[in-house]
Amino acid sequence: MVFLTVIVFSILSQPVSADETGIDSGDTAWMLVSAALVLLMTPGLAFFYGGLVRRKNILSVLMQCFMAMCLITVLWVIVGYSLAFSDKSILGGLIGNLKYAFLANVGFEPKGTIPHQLFMIFQAKFAIITPALIIGAFAERLRFRAYMLFLGLWLLFVYCPICHWVWGGSKGFFGLGAEGALDFAGGTVVHVNAGIAALVTVLVIRKRQGYPEKISPPHNLPLAVLGAGLLWVGWFGFNAGSALAANASGVNAFVVTHVSSAMAGLTWVVLDLIRHKRATLLGVITGAVAGLVAITPASGSVNAMAALAIGMGAGIIGFIAVTVLKPKFGYDDSLDVFGVHGMAGMWGALATGLWATSAVPGNTVNGLFYGNPWQVVIQLKAIVYTIVWSGLVTWCVLKFVDLTVGLCATEHAERVGLDLSDHSETAYTIMD
Repeated sequence: MVFLTVIVFSILSQPVSADETGIDSGDTAWMLVSAALVLLMTPGLAFFYGGLVRRKNILSVLMQCFMAMCLITVLWVIVGYSLAFSDKSILGGLIGNLKYAFLANVGFEPKGTIPHQLFMIFQAKFAIITPALIIGAFAERLRFRAYMLFLGLWLLFVYCPICHWVWGGSKGFFGLGAEGALDFAGGTVVHVNAGIAALVTVLVIRKRQGYPEKISPPHNLPLAVLGAGLLWVGWFGFNAGSALAANASGVNAFVVTHVSSAMAGLTWVVLDLIRHKRATLLGVITGAVAGLVAITPASGSVNAMAALAIGMGAGIIGFIAVTVLKPKFGYDDSLDVFGVHGMAGMWGALATGLWATSAVPGNTVNGLFYGNPWQVVIQLKAIVYTIVWSGLVTWCVLKFVDLTVGLCATEHAERVGLDLSDHSETAYTIMD
């Protein structure tokens, strides 16, 4: 028995190595888990947003999030992945070509140390959640058919180009990755992009009826907490998975993700106590999400001590955006997508240029605090380019959708709730 135990232990303790094709089984296993974790974030987002809206609109939010998983997946495998990640650009570097359309040339050959199809489906989960984030801006008032058209057009004309500039290897047009912009897991591609689109959306569509005086508070905070918890767990796949390997870079991303989120949640609670004299559950989960957003671009290039600073900054900036800027300017961002994802995303992208250090495994670029002030300029350019493209093209997409199918639900539909008006369903039964 002892001899058998020694034999088993010796086999299990052998390091996992790449096979003859160059594919590493350990990296592949981790990336399969990471892809599943990132997909989990969209149902988590559904619960997070669903708990924050009024009870008559919860199903509409859940439906919109679930539909993002369906529609975006189909578009991604047909053409989206090719437009974002093909190694050849068209239109002066604006977007990729059709080399990978319908998954042509996307097989089980190695992409790094994992199968190409695994890389493709991992990136599909990012493409799913990015436009889904915008749902929180127009929640409770956008017609479902308008949402469907907006979702598909936004993926193809906003997300895919920006993804191509940062991650797809484009050297033309804005070519942010070629310029050395640091965006490990999607600060500009995902959060600044979605946050700016959210702001443009709420400026284009009308406000909710009765906003802000007659808007009810969140109808189910425990549901929102469940969603926030799923987002936090899923974010480990989002950030640590972006190392594309089970290695020290992924470990660092895992650690700083957790640290930043914890610090931002704590910071929001302290600010709540200072300003409102009481801590709120809504505040701590909002702060935690802001911390996750901010660390996303930096997770492959900063250490845990920098993550504390980035998380604190995210808590402060997000708190000011939600409690000061939004009431001051009066825009109806239903669930604070711009305040949390847009503002904290911009802070995280900029902070990456401050605290990036080559001491972090897998990173070779230093930021301002480690002797390279030019990195801040590069990060600012990435933020500005993303704002310009996302803002302008989102506006065009919204105008097209409005002209074709109409954007907003009718006033009657909004009064009775989108659950009934769009889907003929209700989430809750009222007992006599």
